[in-house]
Amino acid sequence: MAAVATGAIVVACAQSAADEARTGKAGADPRRDMIAVLPALGPHASLGHHADLFGRFVGTWDADYSFIAEDGSVRHSRGEVLFGWILDGYALQDIFLGYPKPGSNDERRMVTGVRFVDPKTDKWTVMFAAPAFGAAVRMEGGAEGDRIVLRGHDDHGADLRWSF
Repeated sequence: MAAVATGAIVVACAQSAADEARTGKAGADPRRDMIAVLPALGPHASLGHHADLFGRFVGTWDADYSFIAEDGSVRHSRGEVLFGWILDGYALQDIFLGYPKPGSNDERRMVTGVRFVDPKTDKWTVMFAAPAFGAAVRMEGGAEGDRIVLRGHDDHGADLRWSF
């Protein structure tokens, strides 16, 4: 018979005290607190060479997105991709921005992903969130030859394979 573990986490918070302890001053903007502690200057030392696979993308990149329809037609969109280390260097976050065509009233499109590596297996887990589209995707993979290959499933269970 398997044992069932249950538990609860109780957190008592005092926002002003936490702000003052972290920043050394009272009156910090609590709307920015999470964003202020999220970035890391580089990968955590424990990741070693495993950080290199995706770490080489850190920075801001111009993007030309290609969307291939079932009929084979291709639609292009321009944007940017931003990569940076987060969570004390244990993970990378990316933001994919898609800009509307000039003159349109469309909003920019935004998707974010968080990726982290298991140094024992050299496999990366990548989780994408696209709230504006109501979508979330989890993929796993890593280096295969001279490519990066990620595999997973979309929200409907269809197989996904991304290679770059």
